Amino acid sequence: MLRYALLLSAALSAAAFAGDAKLAPTPPMGWNSWDAYGLTITEADFKANTAVLATMKSLGWTTAVIDEGWYMDNPNGAKLADRKYQLDAHGLLIPSLARFPSAAGGAGLKPLGDWVHGLGLKFGVHVVRGIPKDAVDADLPIAGSHFRSREAADKSDLCSWDDGNYGVRDNAAGQAYYDSMVKQYADWGVDYIKIDCIADHPYKATEIRQVHDAIAHSGRGIVLSLSPGPTNITHAEEVGRLSELWRIADDSWDGWDFAPAAWPNGILTGFKKLAEWHAYAKPGSWPDADMLPFGSLTPHPGWGEPRQSRLTADETRTWFTLWAIARSPLILGANLTKLDDGLKTLLTNKAVIAVNQTAWESYPVQMAADESQSKARFWMALAGSRQKPTRYLAVFNISDKSLKVTAPVENGAHALVDLWTGKRTQTPNGILNVTLPAHGSTIYRVQ
Repeated sequence: MLRYALLLSAALSAAAFAGDAKLAPTPPMGWNSWDAYGLTITEADFKANTAVLATMKSLGWTTAVIDEGWYMDNPNGAKLADRKYQLDAHGLLIPSLARFPSAAGGAGLKPLGDWVHGLGLKFGVHVVRGIPKDAVDADLPIAGSHFRSREAADKSDLCSWDDGNYGVRDNAAGQAYYDSMVKQYADWGVDYIKIDCIADHPYKATEIRQVHDAIAHSGRGIVLSLSPGPTNITHAEEVGRLSELWRIADDSWDGWDFAPAAWPNGILTGFKKLAEWHAYAKPGSWPDADMLPFGSLTPHPGWGEPRQSRLTADETRTWFTLWAIARSPLILGANLTKLDDGLKTLLTNKAVIAVNQTAWESYPVQMAADESQSKARFWMALAGSRQKPTRYLAVFNISDKSLKVTAPVENGAHALVDLWTGKRTQTPNGILNVTLPAHGSTIYRVQ
């Protein structure tokens, strides 16, 4: 008997919760500056990359995000004092004028946000949770309130890997600080906030709630992205209710597997994490397996030396295929000004992107294959009519050698259309036969 067997009870057993389905009805797609620029992104660099992103907006690539460091005059400083955080009179981070000249005259990031919106795109910023130490040391007043910074700060609560901020207390002063921060972003026209050191190591439930509430108080629809991972699945209900996407893995970089090192993650981690979290993906709530470190990771990547991504062409396609069919957000990390033709072709494949954006259910499956297929992985997605859905099947080779995959598709003879090549393949008696290179993959529409 030929069959599919669902893993992990699939989406039918998921809790009924979601962030704002109107803000993120499909997995967010866009570009983030971290993988190529680290802390060093400038206005000119951001505009150059965003202009390229705009050429792909019809395919869903619509959100441009400035990652960490936009408020530092000297992002290469070894110590906190050397980085020269820029603050306003109320202890809020403001752009470095040396790097973001359009912020002159107290305009902040609004001129840049307006420019992004003029391209038909959405504008995002990254910030580390908490209140800047300089604001607390000076006990600056909190905008829109009678509180001062020391009343909001918890000096005992520090981010272990970023020493710029103190934690924010779960009190009225703390809420007032986050309200003032998000109001400023809303005034700048921000559509997407990525807030870090909040989803894991440590998990900060009170500050997640405070930021969520601050967005509600701002009156602007802003997508909330929580970092870093791996968010513990015991928090699934809470993060799904309070944010639109949250990281399910730690930082992912350009490698298949970095074991035995605990950090960073490679593609292989994605198979495990996306399978663990697949049942929680739904409009307004998207488990995020991290960015796509493809192409040119230059001039100042957030990790390692400037380089061309170390992923092979097969690994790059496997990464994109898995994130697409598993409905992870698709956030590019490449320097978009240096896209080669091959990578641009991959990133603009309408059929593969459509799986990510239109599937209403996706899940890992076990195929009734023989023992030799233990290095193959399979993933199914359903789209279109719920009475008669369009079915998609991705096949992956996680081994270091070429692998011939023989597995059942379904009773009877069917055709499979390869979404990467458009090639149509018959499956006599419903048996799939495909040879995949090491770390290779393919994705089909089942007909």
